[in-house]
Amino acid sequence: MQQTFYKYQGTGNDFVMIDNRQQTFDKTDTKRVAFLCDRRFGVGADGLILLENHPEHDFKMVYYNADGNESTMCGNGGRCLVAFAKQLGVINDKAVFEAIDGMHHATINGDIVKLQMLDVDTVETFKNHVFLNTGSPHHVQFEKSIADFDIKSKGAAIRYGEPYNEAGSNVNFVKKESDAAFRVRTYERGVEDETLSCGTGVTAVAIAMHHLGETDKNEVTLNVEGGTLKVCFEVQNGTYKNVWLIGPAKLVFKGSI
Repeated sequence: MQQTFYKYQGTGNDFVMIDNRQQTFDKTDTKRVAFLCDRRFGVGADGLILLENHPEHDFKMVYYNADGNESTMCGNGGRCLVAFAKQLGVINDKAVFEAIDGMHHATINGDIVKLQMLDVDTVETFKNHVFLNTGSPHHVQFEKSIADFDIKSKGAAIRYGEPYNEAGSNVNFVKKESDAAFRVRTYERGVEDETLSCGTGVTAVAIAMHHLGETDKNEVTLNVEGGTLKVCFEVQNGTYKNVWLIGPAKLVFKGSI
């Protein structure tokens, strides 16, 4: 059986996109999802995303990690799905869609997609790190130098260690560059390696840096391995609201396998 797919990337975070509005893709076949994401034997991607019909809104997002398992929210994946929806003619320049963590609003102008993320009302501060959920769980910690940092081994040790254990957490290593800019490298669970960018991760970093007083700005630049993203937000009574993840989302190629 031939499967038509589209490959998209957002600051190097790449995804296999499939139009599943006719429900032709077997969502129980985790081995097929993992195969399509495999960089040697399949298409190659950090995750696979299905675009499906929604009874009330523009579309529904179903996201799988590269290991084949359905996962929590993916910010860059959501932005790429908005670009995919526009390419399919499902939307024009605005979208409202449902993901696993709820409803999201988005706008698209050229290659730039702005995606509204969840409100965040809890930021847990520990001695050496911060933990928060931005649609996916994120551990955030400072490092003096992350240019030559062993992200895979250090990230895996935290991801599988206490208190995360089997459920795991994504892990973000941060270096401050200025009052409104931070460098970020992320180890993603489900990929089990560093990715060039993580949308929910940079959202978590921006909020964590504001919470810690490392920035007083409500628009933060996050420099990742795959490019640059921005996160803006408002703070009301300790809750981060109107949180937007902003950056490019581009079609790489279309194919069949």
